[in-house]
Order: sequence, then structure tokens, then C-alpha cells
Amino acid sequence: MCELLALNANTPTDMGFSFRGLSRRGGASGEHADGWGLASFTPDGSGLNLIREDAPAAFSLLADQLAERSPKALVSIAHIRKATRGVVALENCHPFARSWGGQTWVFAHNGDLQGAIPLGDRNRPFGSTDSEAAFCWILEQLHSSGVDSSNAAEVFEQLHHCAAQLAERGTFNALISNGQWLFVTATSRLHRLTRRAPFCKATLADPPLQVDFSALTPSNDVVTILSTEPLTTDEHWQPFQAGESLLLQAGEVIQRSRHGVRPAPAH
Repeated sequence: MCELLALNANTPTDMGFSFRGLSRRGGASGEHADGWGLASFTPDGSGLNLIREDAPAAFSLLADQLAERSPKALVSIAHIRKATRGVVALENCHPFARSWGGQTWVFAHNGDLQGAIPLGDRNRPFGSTDSEAAFCWILEQLHSSGVDSSNAAEVFEQLHHCAAQLAERGTFNALISNGQWLFVTATSRLHRLTRRAPFCKATLADPPLQVDFSALTPSNDVVTILSTEPLTTDEHWQPFQAGESLLLQAGEVIQRSRHGVRPAPAH
């Protein structure tokens, strides 16, 4: 399957350190070599920088440049792909971006969903992945529910409900954001880490690169990182519970819920 990465912070922050660790797994230390993408909202949430390639991130000059100097944002989402549904093509690379409620929304997914996902008329996939179909279905549910796109609590409840339904089809680890806050849900592998004062050193697992955040980060910064697998070897990463959904804003968890997850069939 694929791997996810996201950042949510209380001040515009670049994700270069974490993205370097993720990109190495895109064809070098990992098998996720079928494409990559990085989406970063402008600090005011009104614009979006979205870059994707249908090539291994580990050997991409563009990915390397972004690891050196990625956009500063309150919300960033990245993805490296191992194709299981849909061919290797640019239109099948995450993150995906669409408009709903007068806002731009970004989505990335890790997992496999079984069966044909019903689609409406407002949102149709450009590619052939189950992930993009799920995103289109979620947007249809948000539209038909009548929730206020600016009401974080209402949107969270609807997204959590959608996540529970999609989890009935298989593995649904996903990230969704409008640039103001970040929704994250997991049925299997996902971890989170919050960095706040007092900051310390952190060492990437891939490659072994160390950064001293105490020398680089103002004391009032709060930054939460979400990753499929822990990116550093000397920090405490907290695994998600199966069926857990969180809403993050300014680096903090502001809402939480959990749904039941059907056990995986025995082999």
C-alpha cells in the first residue's frame, strides 16, 4: 500500500525534514515507487501549492528540492504511492484536490477499498483509483448532508461517519484538509507526534539525518506530524487506534471520535 504524511501547526512551518524521510521510502528504502505528491496550503488558507509526479520520489530532483525548501504552511499533506488499484499515471497520484463549500479540499488515502464506490454527478474521478472515487463520494455526502463547510464540528462528524462507512469496504487511512484544519482517520497503520517546547534533537530513520529543533524553533511553536510509519528514531510516536478519527487545528487535537472496525479475515 501507500504511505501518508501530514503537518499541522500553529505557525507557518515547512515539512522538508519529514518529507525527506518519506521520500526516501519512495523507491530507495521502501517499495512505494509509483508516484508521489505534496500539497501545501498558503498560510491564510486561500491558496494551494500542489505538486505530483508519477515517478519514484527517492530519485526525483523535484522531490529533493522540496525536501530542501518546502513551502511554509499551517497544513501540508504528502503521499508516496505503491499502485494496487489503477495504473501508474499522474492522474492516479495523491493528494487529490477538489472544491466544496467555497473551499479547496485536499485528500490522500492509504489502503484498499473493495467494490464499486457509488458516484454522483457533481464529483467524478479523473483517474482510476479507489482512493479518488472515495474522495468524490465523501464530497457528495458532505454536499447532500447540508453541513456548513465553515463549521469544523459539523464537518468532523460527517467526515467521521463517512470514514466508518468506507472502512466497511477495507482499509481506510486518510487525510482531508481545507487549509484551516486537518481531519485524519485510521483503520490500521498511522502514527502521530507533536513537537512543542522544550524542543530537542530528532534523527530521521531514512536517511540518518539529525536536526536540533531547539536551535531552530521558536518556543511558542506547536507542530503535529502524522505518518504511516514513524519517521524518526529518537522521538515518541503515538499509534492511532483502529477506527480513530481526529480533527487538528494549530497543531492541537480539537475533536476526537472512534468507530468500530471489522477484524481482517484470517488467512
